Amino acid sequence: MILDRRVLNRTTLDRQLLLARAALPPAEAVARLVALQGQEADAPYIGLWSRLASFTQDDLTALLHGGQVVRGPLLRATQHLSLADDYVWLRPLVQPVLDRARKGAFGRALKDVDHAELTELARAHLADAHRDGRVLTRPQIRDLLRERWPQADPMALGYAVQTLLPIVHTPPNGVWGRGGATPFTLAEHWLGRPLDTGFAAERLVRRYLAAFGPASVMDVQAWSGLTRLRTVMEGMPDLRTYRDETGRVLYDLDGLPLADPGTPAPVRFLPWFDNLVVAYADRGRFMTAEQRKAVCVGAAIYPTFLVDGYVGGMWNLGGGVLTAEPFHPLPAGVREELEAEGARLMAFAGVEEGRFTWLPPRTDSKREGSPRN
Repeated sequence: MILDRRVLNRTTLDRQLLLARAALPPAEAVARLVALQGQEADAPYIGLWSRLASFTQDDLTALLHGGQVVRGPLLRATQHLSLADDYVWLRPLVQPVLDRARKGAFGRALKDVDHAELTELARAHLADAHRDGRVLTRPQIRDLLRERWPQADPMALGYAVQTLLPIVHTPPNGVWGRGGATPFTLAEHWLGRPLDTGFAAERLVRRYLAAFGPASVMDVQAWSGLTRLRTVMEGMPDLRTYRDETGRVLYDLDGLPLADPGTPAPVRFLPWFDNLVVAYADRGRFMTAEQRKAVCVGAAIYPTFLVDGYVGGMWNLGGGVLTAEPFHPLPAGVREELEAEGARLMAFAGVEEGRFTWLPPRTDSKREGSPRN
């Protein structure tokens, strides 16, 4: 069965809770999405607000403070929020991804540092802090490790800890509007339980497909950072296969429905690094190649808005002004929908007397910069 772009678009939006805001508890929504990318502290909040019928900033903040949701390095070795119940098996599963990222970024800088010794010394420092009721920040543990390796790159030492050990970044770091030095806590200390190494990649594949499928092997690998998944997926008896219009094989969980391609899709604002945008090697189901060049710049994934289920432009909220930059001219009715949704977004963000402004359409998506600049 060949799936065209429209079917893939609507099916993906449905599974991502973007066809209609869902009446789900926030913790259940986080579980459905597997993990929310969290480099930008406010982004997961906006991502859930765009997907849930009733969601407040306090809902997610309470889950973070209560330990039901945790923030730490996971997929693609980047910061994510996930349920604690998922972190305990996800973190061991993506260890090879974290190892690869560390070697790629700081292999040369750490060539004279024994990684086993570094791991144990960092663990000891974190355990000492935990016994004293303290939390070490990244700069603090970096400086402690420099006492042992004074000639090593300080940034490399600090980064290595979060790839060698299962680290979570405890609140208030990572809650809405909060920044500052990143705290490091061993996951088993914060969660009060050990990690679970008993799960294989098949579990992650199934969770991905339930939230993002149908998708190719390359899509799953791009999202997770794991490699060599083709043999894994070809050997899973509970998967069915389709093809897209280019002939690429797409996998899905057997029995999951495909969405009606005629289903209306409302306008939506997606935050930095939103799940929808980072989850595929081939993003043609919701944006063009030229749009991707504008949205995905280096390691950054800019905020976007959806029109009829496809990326229609980029946006930024700052200084009480929500600025939207469409990729092409929009009908007056669509602009009104976006302005109304933008007003709701500003209210959610606590922006009083906010203002919505439009930049001229970048009709060819080639102009440098973004609404953020």
